[in-house]
Amino acid sequence: MQKRVRVFAPASAANLGPGYDLLGVAIGGVGDEVEVRLAPEADGLFIESIEGDGGRLPLKADENTAGIAALEVLKLLGKEDVGIALHLKKGLPLGSGLGSSGASAAAAVQAINVLFGEPLEKKDMLHATMVAEASVSGWHADNVAASLFGGLILIRSYEPLDWMRFDVPEAMRFVLVKPDTALETKKARAAVPTEIPIKQHIANSGNLAAMIGALGMKDIKRFGAAIQDVIVEPARAPLIPGFHAVKRAALEAGAYGCSISGAGPTIFAIVDSDELAQRVAKVMQDAFMQDAQLDSFVTIGHVDLDGARQIDLPVT
Repeated sequence: MQKRVRVFAPASAANLGPGYDLLGVAIGGVGDEVEVRLAPEADGLFIESIEGDGGRLPLKADENTAGIAALEVLKLLGKEDVGIALHLKKGLPLGSGLGSSGASAAAAVQAINVLFGEPLEKKDMLHATMVAEASVSGWHADNVAASLFGGLILIRSYEPLDWMRFDVPEAMRFVLVKPDTALETKKARAAVPTEIPIKQHIANSGNLAAMIGALGMKDIKRFGAAIQDVIVEPARAPLIPGFHAVKRAALEAGAYGCSISGAGPTIFAIVDSDELAQRVAKVMQDAFMQDAQLDSFVTIGHVDLDGARQIDLPVT
């Protein structure tokens, strides 16, 4: 058992067009950190502090996704009574479509696991992250699984839970542009239709299958071309000012595919080089400003293949 550990979990982009609640991919370079330490004076787990959230997140462990996930893993380990202090460092904005709550949950479960010597495999902790995510955005695993395992995740089934992890071509880059506005996940999920015509089902199923096939072929262009969603994207687009202008600009600049990241308002585009990524990012930002008078923030990332992992403790 260690006395103090720190874990990083990457951001994620979910849905990826036609894969609503089924696809998620871990984005390298950005994410959340959770630090836990033994606190013999305490009775159980408590959240000691949170930074980077502007005071918006609850400090009560059973009301915070990091706390809930950590508590669930402690139950698995039979260590609920062990005194543990948790510190959460938010590297991801709230309500952004970058899997902020999922990254916190993934970092928390791995932090507790490492603290006790890693008795659990990551797959054993997925349910714990889903319980945490359900507290804020419903029962789904696409974000949390991507942040926990890394790579691209396909959820084949929820009952019973069955998932597959894919590596992606090394050159694949995600351009993520977040407008200076927030969109609550619950509001975005409420916009999704509960019944659809069979024609739309066929279209999305074909595109989802093509995306998975393109991964096997290591074909980034075909993967991007299949990012076409005729069900969820049209329902959520009105919630994101400037969406259509931004998507059009990205595709005209050479992006292979473009859609809403998770619940939004972040919009992602797929490219295959850093040079193209910079060009696409600029036109997407310009479109947000010109069409919606919104500043925006850019993240350009490769696919994170490691997921939640221990990192060095800060020097004090």
